Amino acid sequence: MQRLLEMGLTPGVAVDVIRLAPLGDPLQVRLRGYYLSLRKAEAKLIDVTLESHP
Repeated sequence: MQRLLEMGLTPGVAVDVIRLAPLGDPLQVRLRGYYLSLRKAEAKLIDVTLESHP
């Protein structure tokens, strides 16, 4: 969890899923203007709230 916080995944930050590998691992997300690849195990530690777009 500490590693995710150090990479910028802090509460309230917007995260977009960009792509998933064929077997789902890793997945690529965009946050704070950069792209980040995460393993499934790391991604499971992230709580997500969906926002509706206008």
